[in-house]
Amino acid sequence: MLRSPDSCFAQLPDFAFPPKYCELRSGAQALRMHYIDEGPADAPVALLLHGEPTWSFAYRGVIRRLSDAGFRAVAPDHIGFGRSDKLPRRDQYSYAGFVDWMSEFVTRLDLHNITLVCQDWGGPIGLSVLARMPERFAAVVAANTLLPNCEAPPRGVPDWPGEMIQGWVEMSAAADDLPVSAIVGGVCVSPLSDAVLAGYDAPFPAARYKAAVLEFPSLIPIRDTMPGCAENRHVWGILEAWQKPFVTAFSDSDPTTKAWEAVFQANISGANNTLNTEIKNAGHFLQEEQPDALAAVVISVMTASTAG
Repeated sequence: MLRSPDSCFAQLPDFAFPPKYCELRSGAQALRMHYIDEGPADAPVALLLHGEPTWSFAYRGVIRRLSDAGFRAVAPDHIGFGRSDKLPRRDQYSYAGFVDWMSEFVTRLDLHNITLVCQDWGGPIGLSVLARMPERFAAVVAANTLLPNCEAPPRGVPDWPGEMIQGWVEMSAAADDLPVSAIVGGVCVSPLSDAVLAGYDAPFPAARYKAAVLEFPSLIPIRDTMPGCAENRHVWGILEAWQKPFVTAFSDSDPTTKAWEAVFQANISGANNTLNTEIKNAGHFLQEEQPDALAAVVISVMTASTAG
């Protein structure tokens, strides 16, 4: 087990939140999951789940705005990312493992009245957790995410996985290192500062810390025989009957996930929602480029859910 030194996180811009840790005991090895927890402890919870290859740092602007509005913002780092513990081998990570870890995190913190805010891999993982314990969740904000089921439209996207996803899976499978900040910056509409780019690299002082970053793309179900595909179809069954708010907040400049916006809206009862929003001038990592706009959607959803 690897743990990124605290010194790696000494110069993070706009990220002065005190780190908190939750010990997970799923499986044979105890692992420490890092999370940010800001705002009143008894307030409705926004569970902010990141994707590949980022960490809770990506949500720093959203966290601040949610806590200022009186809500509780909880932003964990998946195992293998951020300040969470990192397993050294790619074969120690699995789709089910990530869902198990996040499920244990939610129950150990005993989170209720949750609005799930999920981007990239935060969607498949977070929505799977919701399907296991729907009573803990009040709403969903799906932002540039997906839930692959290897089905044709209207329950899936056309020509899945497509050249872009297929190329990403093949490239990462053959790699022994990935340039994290370059990947993040390369799919943003506007250039990121050197300090922000360094913040994305901070958890990974060497390639040996990146086993999860390298393995995540290979876990995307691109064939219906892969682990996660049958499970995702089960999750879709839960979501299709979901009557609570399910709001899409996709950006205008992310071709990787944009097609999933219509799939969510067409197949989930709660997604027939006047709060559905397209966020302008943002690429894949919209929480980095447009934190105010994303936070405004989340605040609107949580305010409406609280009032209801």
